[in-house]
Amino acid sequence: MTLRLLQHRAADGVRSVIAARGNAAAFVPGVDSVRALACKAIAMGTDLAGAIAACGTGAPVDIVEELAAGRLLAPIDHPDPAHLFMTGTGLTHLGSAEGRDKMHREAAAAEKQTDSMRIFLEGVAGGKPAEGEVGSQPEWFYKGNGHGLVGPGAPLTSPAFAKDGGEEPELAGIYLIGDDGTPFRLGVCLANEFSDHVTERHNYLWLAHSKLRQAALGAELLVGPLPAEIEGKSRIHRNGAVVWEKPFLSGQENMSHSFANLEAHHFKYELFRQPGDIHVHFFGTATLSFSDGVATQVGDVFEIEAAPFALPLRNALAQAPAQTFAVKAL
Repeated sequence: MTLRLLQHRAADGVRSVIAARGNAAAFVPGVDSVRALACKAIAMGTDLAGAIAACGTGAPVDIVEELAAGRLLAPIDHPDPAHLFMTGTGLTHLGSAEGRDKMHREAAAAEKQTDSMRIFLEGVAGGKPAEGEVGSQPEWFYKGNGHGLVGPGAPLTSPAFAKDGGEEPELAGIYLIGDDGTPFRLGVCLANEFSDHVTERHNYLWLAHSKLRQAALGAELLVGPLPAEIEGKSRIHRNGAVVWEKPFLSGQENMSHSFANLEAHHFKYELFRQPGDIHVHFFGTATLSFSDGVATQVGDVFEIEAAPFALPLRNALAQAPAQTFAVKAL
């Protein structure tokens, strides 16, 4: 059964790690974070499952109850949030066959392709290179650091100046950089790569601004081989009713890039191979309520679910009050 790791914080503030397989879950003795467990695995020369086996099995726990009680955190964090990078890649998913055919027809008919279309088609042509070859470079963006990472149940807070706060249901890869600069993939999570789509639509050169927002991770870190295919549901709840719902597809079979190619183009930069750092890398999506004309409202609840993750990711939309500041010269 697939191994999933969760981070737990009790009412007294004590943190723990939970290992779940199927419907069974238990605390992992001796570690208080997934990062600490990963460091233990690297030091032992084993994998995460091996490190858990070395720790032994603690008390059983019901993760559904713990989620409802608000005691599950994002499954990764860093003691210094500035050493957790949030980044992502876009235009990586094929979407439905109808949408893909439409994009190709438009690309063929256009006198001049847009930059977005060129990147998409380059990914289709060269995003899954053979082993040892260099594939097409994807669109890449910086999202923020650990200060912008929220867990299940926490609000996704849009800044006062934002034009929109919209969901992006996808997978995020979680990585720890070892002492020798090696990136270790710990697994993947369900994620909501929350963005400002109105700002992005106004001018694609404002993509960088639209991405500097919070992001949410589901409670479970899926350990082991990367999923070939994920099919889930993305919903928006408003005043107790579902106002939008759509399936979304992810996993390598539904992508124009391989995970390995996306990883290679991220970690080729030495900046991103600094010992001890954590990386949360969002792999992209093809499903947005914004594309269907939905305008989100404060109080809306985003819900994302997909097997083999047992728990949904739910986050309400909030908006921060306007802030003032002044730059002072020294």
